[in-house]
Amino acid sequence: MTLTRAERLTLTRAEEDVMADLRYQDEKDASRYALYDGDSLVAVIDYADDGSTVAMTRAFTIPTFRGKGYAGVLTEHAIADLEQRGDRKVSPVCWYVAEWFEKNPDRAGIVAAR
Repeated sequence: MTLTRAERLTLTRAEEDVMADLRYQDEKDASRYALYDGDSLVAVIDYADDGSTVAMTRAFTIPTFRGKGYAGVLTEHAIADLEQRGDRKVSPVCWYVAEWFEKNPDRAGIVAAR
């Protein structure tokens, strides 16, 4: 099925509306970034922070929410948060986060040297 340009724009706006209802949180006490839809946990990125580097060790989306792009949204927020803070590098230990950086090479400036 091929969508018209207008239909593609409508879908994009609808997706943006869904994403606008999401809440992002850095849960430092649990060493994770979390994404919520209302009170429902949607996705997490576990991390280890040594004070100079944040090792992102696991990305996980709750099975009922998979396939909707939530892990990418969460990764984007987590990286943007770290870029804004400016005091940490990222070690993409998790395969998903590593692939995210491959798809977003303009953001690789925050990746820790190996």
